[in-house]
Amino acid sequence: MKRRVRVAVTGAAGQIGYALLFRIASGQMFGPDTDVELSLLELESALGALGGIAMELEDCAFPLLKDVRTGSDVEAAMRGVNWALLVGAIPRRADMQRSDLLRVNGGIFTQQGRAINDHAAEDVRVFVVGNPANTNCYIAMRNAPRVPHDRFFAMTSLDELRARAQLAKRAGAEVGTVAQMAVWGNHSTTQFPDFTNALIGGRRAAEVIQDRGWLEER
Repeated sequence: MKRRVRVAVTGAAGQIGYALLFRIASGQMFGPDTDVELSLLELESALGALGGIAMELEDCAFPLLKDVRTGSDVEAAMRGVNWALLVGAIPRRADMQRSDLLRVNGGIFTQQGRAINDHAAEDVRVFVVGNPANTNCYIAMRNAPRVPHDRFFAMTSLDELRARAQLAKRAGAEVGTVAQMAVWGNHSTTQFPDFTNALIGGRRAAEVIQDRGWLEER
């Protein structure tokens, strides 16, 4: 018997949201034995574009896609969802300080966190993509006390992948052999790539790359 999941995607009409939706609907995220309902959230000004994307999804006739809902009401979008992909965020403009960006996005993720707390399913998982991802994830988590903290994830994978690629290049190894690389902080100039526990081919990175200066400075 197939199971069914309801997935909320914020910023669903944006480039990242658009790229995600068809993969989710086709079964690439949850597999061939899981039916999917999509709950797509956008700003009022983007609802026309979102409606067009919903039509594209319907035209694809994905067997696993059982329902597509669109709207700008965050509480309605989070009702009964098992997975919340928080993709939408306000990007930093040239005239904005980081404090301005945090203030604007803080309000957005406060509202979304509360909606998840009040309306999402008991088993909800939350993935935050919108930058600054770590801070936005923390804000959402603090506003959803009903949801265990270990169900919140900040998807800063680009920075981790970039660090892995640099280690592999320096070591002359395949990138697939690099594991346990950590990156602390938001996607910014203050983030800290931590190679302390990183492994290259099962050996500690500091043993393989015996250039401490490069490891600490690069």
